[in-house]
Formats: sequence, structure tokens, C-alpha cells
Amino acid sequence: MRHSTTLCVRGYHLDVYGHVNNARYLEFLEEARWRFFEEQGVIEEITGEALAMVVVNININYRRAALIHEELAISTEITRVGNKSFIIRQEIALAETGEMIADTDGTYVLFDNKLGTSVVIDGEYKALLDRLRA
Repeated sequence: MRHSTTLCVRGYHLDVYGHVNNARYLEFLEEARWRFFEEQGVIEEITGEALAMVVVNININYRRAALIHEELAISTEITRVGNKSFIIRQEIALAETGEMIADTDGTYVLFDNKLGTSVVIDGEYKALLDRLRA
């Protein structure tokens, strides 16, 4: 299932060149992921004391600079669920025109905070992620 989050570029998002700093895109993507999981009512299940969702790989394709006062639409969807990891596809576009700003396919694991290791995605966790992917 594809989820959309809208954010407005503010002055504090900009670098000395007058566009959004590359590191800020990671924050935009993270905010959109949190909203996705919150709105699906599963945030506690994957970010609680026992379990965390951890990024293990993320590469961003920057397509165009985002500028002050632009409204950005960030789409988020789970595209693949494996045995130990899952892929979240995210795209940042101008809300008004759909012009692509950036995109990424990030790899995530579910991490057992007590054991200090990633967990196999099966049973209830597999069912949960599959439901969110549908």
C-alpha cells in the first residue's frame, strides 16, 4: 500500500547554496516512514522497547534541488519482504506538479533490542509487513 506525506521546505532545511541540504532528505524520508507506520497503527509493534526497525542500506538518487516554500509529496511503500530484511521504496516529488526530487529503495531489518541482533521475518512480523505491502 502506498502512503503519501506532504512537507513544506522551510528556511532551516536549506544550506548555503539556497537548496535543501542532502542530509535533510534523510530526515524527510524518515518523517514519512514514521507517519506511514503511525497511520497504519503499527508503530509500537516495530519501534517499541523490544523491537526496532533499522536501516541497513539507503542510497538516494537526487533528481532536482528542492527550494524554499516548495511543497513536497513523499510516497512510501514496502515493495519486498524477505527472510531477514525488507525494502521500502520512497519518492520525493513536488506536490503540485509531480516533478521528481529524489528517490530511494532502502533496506531495513527488524532488530531485537535485547539480543542486539536482527530477527528472522516470519510469523506475525511477516504477516504484518505483508499486510502493509498489499
